[in-house]
Amino acid sequence: MSMPTDSTASAASPGNGRRKRLLLIITTVFALAGLTWLLLWLLVFSQRQTTDNAYVGGNQVGVNARVAGTVTAIFADDSDRVQAGQVLVQLDPTDTRLALDRARATLAQAVRQVRQADSGASAARAAEAQAQLALAQAEADYRRRLPLLAEKAVPPEDVAHAREAVERARAALAQARGQAQAQQALVEGVPVARNPIVQQARTAFIEAWVAHHRTTIVAPVDGIVAGRSVQVGQLVSPGQPLLKILPLDQVWVDANFKESQLAKIRLGQPATLTSDLYGSGVVFHGKVAGIAAGTGSVFALLPAQNASGNWIKVVQRVPVRIALTRDDTLRAHPLRLGLSMEVEVDTRDQSGPRLPTQPHTAAVARTDVYAHDLQDAEREADAIIAANGGR
Repeated sequence: MSMPTDSTASAASPGNGRRKRLLLIITTVFALAGLTWLLLWLLVFSQRQTTDNAYVGGNQVGVNARVAGTVTAIFADDSDRVQAGQVLVQLDPTDTRLALDRARATLAQAVRQVRQADSGASAARAAEAQAQLALAQAEADYRRRLPLLAEKAVPPEDVAHAREAVERARAALAQARGQAQAQQALVEGVPVARNPIVQQARTAFIEAWVAHHRTTIVAPVDGIVAGRSVQVGQLVSPGQPLLKILPLDQVWVDANFKESQLAKIRLGQPATLTSDLYGSGVVFHGKVAGIAAGTGSVFALLPAQNASGNWIKVVQRVPVRIALTRDDTLRAHPLRLGLSMEVEVDTRDQSGPRLPTQPHTAAVARTDVYAHDLQDAEREADAIIAANGGR
Protein backbone atom coordinates (compact mmCIF):
# COMPACT_ATOMS: atom_id res chain seq x y z
CA MET A 1 0.00 0.00 0.00
CA SER A 2 1.30 3.38 -0.97
CA MET A 3 1.44 6.17 1.64
CA PRO A 4 -0.07 9.71 0.95
CA THR A 5 2.41 12.19 -0.12
CA ASP A 6 2.92 15.62 1.45
CA SER A 7 1.29 17.30 -1.54
CA THR A 8 -1.98 15.31 -1.03
CA ALA A 9 -2.19 16.17 2.72
CA SER A 10 -1.56 19.82 2.03
CA ALA A 11 -4.37 19.81 -0.58
CA ALA A 12 -6.92 18.29 1.85
CA SER A 13 -6.13 20.64 4.73
CA PRO A 14 -7.68 23.83 3.23
CA GLY A 15 -10.95 21.94 2.47
CA ASN A 16 -11.28 20.73 6.05
CA GLY A 17 -10.67 24.24 7.34
CA ARG A 18 -13.43 25.71 5.19
CA ARG A 19 -15.88 23.06 6.36
CA LYS A 20 -15.05 23.74 9.98
CA ARG A 21 -15.49 27.48 9.53
CA LEU A 22 -18.82 26.96 7.74
CA LEU A 23 -19.99 24.60 10.48
CA LEU A 24 -18.94 27.12 13.12
CA ILE A 25 -20.81 29.92 11.35
CA ILE A 26 -23.96 27.82 11.02
CA THR A 27 -23.74 26.77 14.65
CA THR A 28 -23.25 30.38 15.73
CA VAL A 29 -26.22 31.54 13.64
CA PHE A 30 -28.50 28.88 15.11
CA ALA A 31 -27.23 29.64 18.60
CA LEU A 32 -27.89 33.37 18.14
CA ALA A 33 -31.30 32.64 16.65
CA GLY A 34 -32.15 30.40 19.58
CA LEU A 35 -30.89 32.98 22.05
CA THR A 36 -32.87 35.69 20.28
CA TRP A 37 -36.02 33.57 20.37
CA LEU A 38 -35.44 32.80 24.03
CA LEU A 39 -35.04 36.49 24.83
CA LEU A 40 -38.13 37.36 22.79
CA TRP A 41 -40.10 34.70 24.61
CA LEU A 42 -38.92 35.80 28.03
CA LEU A 43 -39.28 39.52 27.41
CA VAL A 44 -42.17 39.74 24.94
CA PHE A 45 -44.18 36.67 24.01
CA SER A 46 -44.43 35.24 27.52
CA GLN A 47 -45.80 38.61 28.67
CA ARG A 48 -48.71 38.53 26.22
CA GLN A 49 -51.78 36.35 25.89
CA THR A 50 -53.57 36.09 22.58
CA THR A 51 -56.76 34.49 21.32
CA ASP A 52 -58.88 34.59 18.19
CA ASN A 53 -61.90 33.25 20.08
CA ALA A 54 -63.27 36.74 20.62
CA TYR A 55 -66.41 38.50 19.46
CA VAL A 56 -67.91 41.96 19.63
CA GLY A 57 -70.62 42.33 22.27
CA GLY A 58 -73.04 45.10 23.10
CA ASN A 59 -76.39 46.03 24.58
CA GLN A 60 -79.55 45.04 22.76
CA VAL A 61 -82.16 47.47 24.02
CA GLY A 62 -85.61 46.01 23.55
CA VAL A 63 -88.52 48.31 22.72
CA ASN A 64 -91.82 46.90 23.98
CA ALA A 65 -95.42 48.05 23.93
CA ARG A 66 -96.40 49.66 27.23
CA VAL A 67 -100.16 49.70 26.61
CA ALA A 68 -102.50 47.66 24.44
CA GLY A 69 -103.47 49.04 21.06
CA THR A 70 -103.47 48.71 17.30
CA VAL A 71 -100.37 49.82 15.40
CA THR A 72 -101.21 52.68 13.03
CA ALA A 73 -97.71 53.83 11.98
CA ILE A 74 -94.08 52.69 12.10
CA PHE A 75 -91.36 55.33 11.78
CA ALA A 76 -88.14 53.25 11.84
CA ASP A 77 -86.98 50.08 10.11
CA ASP A 78 -84.01 47.73 10.45
CA SER A 79 -80.59 49.41 10.01
CA ASP A 80 -82.06 52.90 10.56
CA ARG A 81 -80.30 55.20 13.02
CA VAL A 82 -82.55 56.68 15.71
CA GLN A 83 -82.09 59.12 18.57
CA ALA A 84 -83.37 58.90 22.12
CA GLY A 85 -86.89 60.31 22.27
CA GLN A 86 -87.58 59.79 18.56
CA VAL A 87 -91.02 58.35 17.75
CA LEU A 88 -90.76 54.73 16.59
CA VAL A 89 -94.30 53.33 16.64
CA GLN A 90 -97.74 54.93 16.95
CA LEU A 91 -100.73 53.08 18.39
CA ASP A 92 -104.37 54.02 17.86
CA PRO A 93 -105.10 56.58 20.63
CA THR A 94 -108.92 56.55 20.38
CA ASP A 95 -109.66 54.47 23.48
CA THR A 96 -107.06 56.15 25.64
CA ARG A 97 -108.23 59.60 24.50
CA LEU A 98 -111.79 58.83 25.61
CA ALA A 99 -110.54 57.51 28.95
CA LEU A 100 -108.46 60.65 29.40
CA ASP A 101 -111.47 62.90 28.69
CA ARG A 102 -113.54 61.00 31.26
CA ALA A 103 -110.78 61.32 33.85
CA ARG A 104 -110.49 65.05 33.13
CA ALA A 105 -114.23 65.55 33.67
CA THR A 106 -114.17 63.46 36.83
CA LEU A 107 -111.33 65.54 38.27
CA ALA A 108 -113.14 68.80 37.52
CA GLN A 109 -116.32 67.43 39.08
CA ALA A 110 -114.43 66.31 42.20
CA VAL A 111 -112.99 69.80 42.65
CA ARG A 112 -116.44 71.36 42.36
CA GLN A 113 -117.91 68.85 44.81
CA VAL A 114 -115.26 69.65 47.39
CA ARG A 115 -115.80 73.37 46.88
CA GLN A 116 -119.53 72.79 47.36
CA ALA A 117 -118.80 70.80 50.51
CA ASP A 118 -116.67 73.68 51.74
CA SER A 119 -119.57 76.07 51.21
CA GLY A 120 -121.87 73.60 52.95
CA ALA A 121 -119.53 73.49 55.91
CA SER A 122 -119.68 77.27 56.20
CA ALA A 123 -123.48 77.19 56.04
CA ALA A 124 -123.59 74.42 58.64
CA ARG A 125 -121.39 76.43 60.98
CA ALA A 126 -123.72 79.42 60.57
CA ALA A 127 -126.74 77.21 61.29
CA GLU A 128 -125.01 75.91 64.41
CA ALA A 129 -124.39 79.47 65.62
CA GLN A 130 -128.02 80.35 64.97
CA ALA A 131 -129.17 77.29 66.90
CA GLN A 132 -126.95 78.28 69.82
CA LEU A 133 -128.54 81.74 69.81
CA ALA A 134 -132.03 80.25 69.71
CA LEU A 135 -131.18 78.01 72.67
CA ALA A 136 -129.89 80.95 74.65
CA GLN A 137 -133.07 82.89 73.96
CA ALA A 138 -135.26 79.93 74.92
CA GLU A 139 -133.35 79.40 78.17
CA ALA A 140 -133.58 83.13 79.03
CA ASP A 141 -137.32 83.11 78.38
CA TYR A 142 -137.74 80.04 80.56
CA ARG A 143 -135.71 81.53 83.40
CA ARG A 144 -137.75 84.75 83.21
CA ARG A 145 -141.08 82.93 83.41
CA LEU A 146 -140.10 80.52 86.19
CA PRO A 147 -140.20 83.11 89.10
CA LEU A 148 -143.51 84.44 87.81
CA LEU A 149 -145.02 81.00 88.15
CA ALA A 150 -144.44 81.07 91.93
CA GLU A 151 -146.25 84.39 92.11
CA LYS A 152 -148.99 83.00 89.87
CA ALA A 153 -148.38 85.86 87.51
CA VAL A 154 -148.30 83.50 84.52
CA PRO A 155 -150.26 80.35 83.90
CA PRO A 156 -148.41 77.00 84.27
CA GLU A 157 -149.00 76.29 80.59
CA ASP A 158 -146.75 79.21 79.60
CA VAL A 159 -143.90 77.87 81.73
CA ALA A 160 -144.38 74.37 80.31
CA HIS A 161 -144.29 75.77 76.78
CA ALA A 162 -141.11 77.68 77.61
CA ARG A 163 -139.47 74.49 78.93
CA GLU A 164 -140.47 72.61 75.78
CA ALA A 165 -139.01 75.43 73.71
CA VAL A 166 -135.70 74.96 75.53
CA GLU A 167 -135.71 71.23 74.79
CA ARG A 168 -136.50 71.86 71.14
CA ALA A 169 -133.73 74.43 70.93
CA ARG A 170 -131.26 71.96 72.46
CA ALA A 171 -132.28 69.26 70.00
CA ALA A 172 -131.97 71.69 67.10
CA LEU A 173 -128.53 72.71 68.31
CA ALA A 174 -127.40 69.09 68.55
CA GLN A 175 -128.63 68.43 65.03
CA ALA A 176 -126.98 71.56 63.65
CA ARG A 177 -123.74 70.71 65.44
CA GLY A 178 -123.74 67.19 63.99
CA GLN A 179 -124.32 68.50 60.48
CA ALA A 180 -121.56 71.07 60.91
CA GLN A 181 -119.14 68.41 62.10
CA ALA A 182 -120.05 66.12 59.18
CA GLN A 183 -119.55 68.91 56.66
CA GLN A 184 -116.35 70.02 58.32
CA ALA A 185 -114.94 66.48 58.19
CA LEU A 186 -115.04 66.63 54.38
CA VAL A 187 -112.88 69.72 54.12
CA GLU A 188 -111.19 70.14 57.48
CA GLY A 189 -107.45 70.84 57.61
CA VAL A 190 -106.58 70.74 53.89
CA PRO A 191 -107.14 72.99 50.88
CA VAL A 192 -109.27 71.83 47.98
CA ALA A 193 -106.28 70.58 45.97
CA ARG A 194 -105.16 68.34 48.85
CA ASN A 195 -108.59 66.94 49.63
CA PRO A 196 -108.65 63.10 49.45
CA ILE A 197 -111.54 63.12 46.98
CA VAL A 198 -109.65 65.47 44.67
CA GLN A 199 -106.40 63.55 45.13
CA GLN A 200 -108.09 60.30 44.12
CA ALA A 201 -109.52 61.89 40.97
CA ARG A 202 -106.15 63.53 40.29
CA THR A 203 -104.35 60.16 40.45
CA ALA A 204 -106.91 58.61 38.08
CA PHE A 205 -106.37 61.48 35.64
CA ILE A 206 -102.58 61.08 35.76
CA GLU A 207 -102.92 57.35 35.06
CA ALA A 208 -105.18 58.06 32.08
CA TRP A 209 -102.81 60.77 30.83
CA VAL A 210 -99.77 58.49 31.01
CA ALA A 211 -101.64 55.62 29.33
CA HIS A 212 -102.71 57.92 26.50
CA HIS A 213 -99.21 59.25 25.88
CA ARG A 214 -97.77 55.72 25.96
CA THR A 215 -99.56 55.03 22.69
CA THR A 216 -96.66 56.98 21.17
CA ILE A 217 -93.65 54.66 21.54
CA VAL A 218 -90.27 56.42 21.50
CA ALA A 219 -86.65 55.28 21.39
CA PRO A 220 -85.09 55.02 24.86
CA VAL A 221 -81.49 55.35 23.55
CA ASP A 222 -79.49 56.32 20.47
CA GLY A 223 -78.55 53.49 18.15
CA ILE A 224 -79.34 51.34 15.11
CA VAL A 225 -82.69 49.57 14.75
CA ALA A 226 -82.58 45.78 14.41
CA GLY A 227 -84.96 42.87 14.72
CA ARG A 228 -88.16 44.76 13.91
CA SER A 229 -91.13 42.43 14.25
CA VAL A 230 -94.02 44.89 14.60
CA GLN A 231 -96.34 45.44 11.64
CA VAL A 232 -98.98 48.04 10.80
CA GLY A 233 -102.44 46.91 11.90
CA GLN A 234 -101.06 44.52 14.48
CA LEU A 235 -102.82 44.42 17.85
CA VAL A 236 -100.13 44.54 20.50
CA SER A 237 -100.37 43.91 24.23
CA PRO A 238 -98.39 45.44 27.11
CA GLY A 239 -94.85 44.05 27.23
CA GLN A 240 -94.88 42.68 23.68
CA PRO A 241 -91.48 43.09 21.91
CA LEU A 242 -91.62 45.36 18.88
CA LEU A 243 -87.99 45.91 17.85
CA LYS A 244 -84.46 46.34 19.21
CA ILE A 245 -82.01 49.22 19.27
CA LEU A 246 -78.26 48.52 19.24
CA PRO A 247 -76.12 51.39 20.61
CA LEU A 248 -72.99 50.79 18.51
CA ASP A 249 -71.07 53.43 20.47
CA GLN A 250 -71.25 51.21 23.56
CA VAL A 251 -69.75 47.96 22.24
CA TRP A 252 -67.08 45.82 23.88
CA VAL A 253 -65.25 42.58 23.08
CA ASP A 254 -65.69 39.27 24.89
CA ALA A 255 -62.40 37.35 24.54
CA ASN A 256 -62.65 33.68 25.53
CA PHE A 257 -59.22 32.75 26.90
CA LYS A 258 -58.20 29.24 27.85
CA GLU A 259 -58.04 28.63 31.58
CA SER A 260 -54.28 28.11 31.26
CA GLN A 261 -53.93 31.67 29.93
CA LEU A 262 -55.62 33.45 32.85
CA ALA A 263 -52.81 33.23 35.42
CA LYS A 264 -51.30 36.59 34.48
CA ILE A 265 -54.37 38.45 33.23
CA ARG A 266 -55.38 41.32 35.53
CA LEU A 267 -58.00 44.04 35.42
CA GLY A 268 -56.79 47.20 33.72
CA GLN A 269 -54.15 45.56 31.51
CA PRO A 270 -53.91 47.08 28.00
CA ALA A 271 -55.03 45.14 24.96
CA THR A 272 -54.73 45.49 21.21
CA LEU A 273 -57.37 44.11 18.88
CA THR A 274 -57.89 43.50 15.19
CA SER A 275 -61.03 42.44 13.37
CA ASP A 276 -61.67 40.16 10.43
CA LEU A 277 -63.82 42.95 8.98
CA TYR A 278 -61.07 45.56 8.66
CA GLY A 279 -57.99 43.32 8.69
CA SER A 280 -54.70 43.66 10.53
CA GLY A 281 -54.14 47.19 9.23
CA VAL A 282 -56.72 48.62 11.63
CA VAL A 283 -55.72 48.18 15.27
CA PHE A 284 -58.14 48.88 18.09
CA HIS A 285 -57.08 49.55 21.65
CA GLY A 286 -58.69 48.73 24.96
CA LYS A 287 -58.15 47.34 28.41
CA VAL A 288 -59.31 44.40 30.49
CA ALA A 289 -62.56 45.51 32.13
CA GLY A 290 -63.67 42.27 33.74
CA ILE A 291 -63.15 38.53 34.01
CA ALA A 292 -66.23 36.31 34.12
CA ALA A 293 -67.06 34.52 37.36
CA GLY A 294 -67.37 31.18 35.57
CA THR A 295 -66.44 29.35 32.39
CA GLY A 296 -68.65 29.43 29.35
CA SER A 297 -69.86 25.86 29.92
CA VAL A 298 -71.27 26.76 33.35
CA PHE A 299 -73.78 29.15 31.79
CA ALA A 300 -74.63 26.93 28.83
CA LEU A 301 -78.25 25.93 28.29
CA LEU A 302 -77.24 22.28 28.84
CA PRO A 303 -74.19 22.23 31.16
CA ALA A 304 -71.75 19.35 30.75
CA GLN A 305 -72.25 16.39 33.11
CA ASN A 306 -68.67 15.86 34.26
CA ALA A 307 -69.63 13.16 36.74
CA SER A 308 -70.53 10.70 33.98
CA GLY A 309 -68.47 7.59 33.37
CA ASN A 310 -67.30 8.57 29.88
CA TRP A 311 -65.78 11.85 31.02
CA ILE A 312 -63.21 13.46 28.73
CA LYS A 313 -61.21 16.44 29.91
CA VAL A 314 -61.82 19.52 27.79
CA VAL A 315 -59.90 22.75 28.18
CA GLN A 316 -62.32 25.34 29.50
CA ARG A 317 -62.52 28.94 28.35
CA VAL A 318 -63.36 31.98 30.48
CA PRO A 319 -64.86 35.15 28.96
CA VAL A 320 -62.73 38.25 29.51
CA ARG A 321 -64.38 41.57 28.72
CA ILE A 322 -62.25 44.10 26.86
CA ALA A 323 -63.44 47.70 27.06
CA LEU A 324 -62.64 49.47 23.80
CA THR A 325 -61.03 52.90 23.78
CA ARG A 326 -63.37 55.51 22.26
CA ASP A 327 -60.84 56.99 19.85
CA ASP A 328 -60.77 58.07 16.22
CA THR A 329 -60.04 54.52 15.07
CA LEU A 330 -63.24 53.18 16.56
CA ARG A 331 -65.28 56.12 15.25
CA ALA A 332 -63.88 55.68 11.74
CA HIS A 333 -64.25 51.88 11.82
CA PRO A 334 -67.45 51.05 13.73
CA LEU A 335 -67.84 47.48 14.94
CA ARG A 336 -71.03 45.43 14.71
CA LEU A 337 -72.22 43.00 17.32
CA GLY A 338 -70.97 39.45 16.78
CA LEU A 339 -67.93 40.29 14.64
CA SER A 340 -64.86 38.08 15.06
CA MET A 341 -61.82 39.68 16.70
CA GLU A 342 -58.23 38.79 17.55
CA VAL A 343 -57.12 39.99 20.99
CA GLU A 344 -53.67 40.39 22.50
CA VAL A 345 -53.39 41.34 26.18
CA ASP A 346 -50.14 42.79 27.55
CA THR A 347 -49.72 41.08 30.94
CA ARG A 348 -46.51 42.79 32.08
CA ASP A 349 -48.36 45.05 34.52
CA GLN A 350 -49.36 42.79 37.40
CA SER A 351 -50.55 45.54 39.75
CA GLY A 352 -54.24 45.13 38.97
CA PRO A 353 -56.58 42.70 40.78
CA ARG A 354 -57.98 39.51 39.32
CA LEU A 355 -61.49 40.36 40.56
CA PRO A 356 -63.13 43.68 41.48
CA THR A 357 -62.39 44.71 45.05
CA GLN A 358 -65.16 47.32 45.45
CA PRO A 359 -68.91 47.00 44.83
CA HIS A 360 -70.17 48.70 41.69
CA THR A 361 -72.98 51.12 42.59
CA ALA A 362 -73.14 53.51 39.62
CA ALA A 363 -75.79 53.09 36.93
CA VAL A 364 -74.55 50.93 34.05
CA ALA A 365 -77.10 52.42 31.66
CA ARG A 366 -79.65 55.20 31.99
CA THR A 367 -82.31 56.98 29.95
CA ASP A 368 -84.20 60.18 30.70
CA VAL A 369 -86.77 59.75 27.93
CA TYR A 370 -89.58 58.80 30.31
CA ALA A 371 -88.61 61.12 33.14
CA HIS A 372 -90.95 63.96 32.11
CA ASP A 373 -94.11 61.87 31.62
CA LEU A 374 -95.18 62.09 35.25
CA GLN A 375 -94.17 65.74 35.57
CA ASP A 376 -96.21 66.76 32.52
CA ALA A 377 -99.23 64.78 33.74
CA GLU A 378 -99.06 66.37 37.20
CA ARG A 379 -98.75 69.83 35.67
CA GLU A 380 -101.89 69.35 33.57
CA ALA A 381 -103.81 67.89 36.53
CA ASP A 382 -102.93 70.91 38.66
CA ALA A 383 -104.07 73.20 35.84
CA ILE A 384 -107.49 71.48 35.81
CA ILE A 385 -107.79 71.86 39.57
CA ALA A 386 -106.91 75.55 39.40
CA ALA A 387 -109.31 76.17 36.50
CA ASN A 388 -112.20 74.81 38.57
CA GLY A 389 -111.48 76.99 41.57
CA GLY A 390 -109.23 74.68 43.55
CA ARG A 391 -106.03 76.00 45.07
